[in-house]
Amino acid sequence: MTPPRPQSNQKREGKAASLVPPPSSLMPYSAIVGQAQVRLALELCFVEPSIGGVLLSGERGTGKTTTVRAFARMALERPLVNLPINATEDRVVGGWSIQSLFEDNQPRHQPGLLEDADKGLLYVDEVNLLDDHIVNIILDVTSTGFLAVQREGLDRKVDLRFVLVGTMNPEEGMLRPQLLDRFGLMVTVRAESEVASRVKILEQVLGMEDPHRRAARELEDEAKRKQLHAARAALPKVRLSSERMRECVNVARALQVEGHRGDLVMALAARALAAIEGREVVEVKDVQRVAPLALAHRRKPGAQREAAPWGEVDESLVAKALALVRPAE
Repeated sequence: MTPPRPQSNQKREGKAASLVPPPSSLMPYSAIVGQAQVRLALELCFVEPSIGGVLLSGERGTGKTTTVRAFARMALERPLVNLPINATEDRVVGGWSIQSLFEDNQPRHQPGLLEDADKGLLYVDEVNLLDDHIVNIILDVTSTGFLAVQREGLDRKVDLRFVLVGTMNPEEGMLRPQLLDRFGLMVTVRAESEVASRVKILEQVLGMEDPHRRAARELEDEAKRKQLHAARAALPKVRLSSERMRECVNVARALQVEGHRGDLVMALAARALAAIEGREVVEVKDVQRVAPLALAHRRKPGAQREAAPWGEVDESLVAKALALVRPAE
């Protein structure tokens, strides 16, 4: 990695983009309408950070940012860290404080956004517009759990663990396949089309002006937070049998997924789902439920278009691979 240049102690680039509204103006997580797959993906990545983050793909105005901010406040009880698309490598990994060099001629490390996000949530909006090199750095830290910065004989390594969430609008361009594959899970986010659902969204948003209704939702958020933290603590006890492992491989092969990352992510996500539901053994239904999140963006071009939505054909292939249906005679 290229050594970061010194940074000044003035307001750091993109700082304003990291600010979020005060908690009282944020939607409670339990008040979010729909977005079931988005919420599931976020919860799985919280329980098992080794999954490698989640990519949310969808047009503007589909509630991606609202859902992520609500999740960060619920699960982590702290604001998310927002990484702007114009962030430099120094801003991301950190640099040396110029003021300390002038004052006592001693290099002093100034943390970057990755360290700011430790034990929290790193949010990268429009990640498809971010420089590929920066995306690689972020994904490396997410997968390895540590940040390494090297310069002039100095070697700094920091253990980091955070939930990575990236968003993109496919109309503005896709990520390169190599980077797309490195995101653990992916969800295609769509606006609610049913009139009843859209009305319910309005009711929930306007209803949060009522302090009593908001307080009730905050209590639901507290219960969900306890559930997720308990699931994270119980995760090491969750057993994935060799049969479930074989099923993960079979599903990936049925969808013509190249490489092994899809198998691994599906297994990790299935374990996390079992932990969330309070079970110590992964069941076939867990594999089936997480398959779209882990494999939709890894389907082989030609067999399945990468950008094509997950549909009935995919569900049928998964069911057959899991021997949940009998093949047609």
